[in-house]
Amino acid sequence: MTTSIDQFIESFLTAVDFQEAVDVTPDTVLKDLPEWDSLAALGVIVMFDVDFGKTITGDDLKHCTTLTDLYKLLG
Repeated sequence: MTTSIDQFIESFLTAVDFQEAVDVTPDTVLKDLPEWDSLAALGVIVMFDVDFGKTITGDDLKHCTTLTDLYKLLG
């Protein structure tokens, strides 16, 4: 089953668990998010493993600038 970018964004928002609602699109720059830090990155790594059965590392995240870059890691 293929995951749409919208489904991926929903999982991302749950994994990062922002304190206040943020507007996130496929073009959102990760470093521009108010709570994008090491804890958020860890949540995303866990999300990939649990939700999508895919193992990624912190190095993988370092090469991602936008949500679309993260989404492409599913491929």
